[in-house]
Amino acid sequence: MIRMENNKTMTDFLQLAKDRFSVRQFAATPVEKEKLDLILEAGRVAPTAKNNQPQKVYVLQTPEMLAKIRSVCPCAYNAPLVLVIGYDNDRDWKNNLMPGYHSGETDAAIVCTHMMMEAWDLGIGSCWVGWFNAQEIHDTLKLPANVTVTALLPLGYIPEGGRASGNHEAIRPAEETVVYL
Repeated sequence: MIRMENNKTMTDFLQLAKDRFSVRQFAATPVEKEKLDLILEAGRVAPTAKNNQPQKVYVLQTPEMLAKIRSVCPCAYNAPLVLVIGYDNDRDWKNNLMPGYHSGETDAAIVCTHMMMEAWDLGIGSCWVGWFNAQEIHDTLKLPANVTVTALLPLGYIPEGGRASGNHEAIRPAEETVVYL
């Protein structure tokens, strides 16, 4: 066990990862600016290919913007705050050894994961959402042409009695997912 400067241990992260679950119902309580800033900072410092940092994170928290996202995506789950995560096609890394590969989607996923885990550590629930029409969200929010939307991250406090879905514990054994070569 490694003790870090902030007195947390390395095992704390594994427990955090095991405890976190997707939240699909949120309390109306707004997320405090201080906590939102920490969540966004976790995304900002996430690693990206060649450190190009192509991520774009759009914060939707006004009634007008939340109504817009809810009109095109039922999986915003009435959260008081929704992050729309994407990447700048002009900034993502292109791998010349793999024609057609762009790092943007992977980079945005890493950023989203960092924010999701920081949110949970702060007592804020989230749900990674990928079920939407990206072009419809792009057009509704009037995003720049060079931005590709990859995920939504509704955020908010878990209401009284909120719990993980039945699928949460359905984790495949390591023997099915890890291969030693």
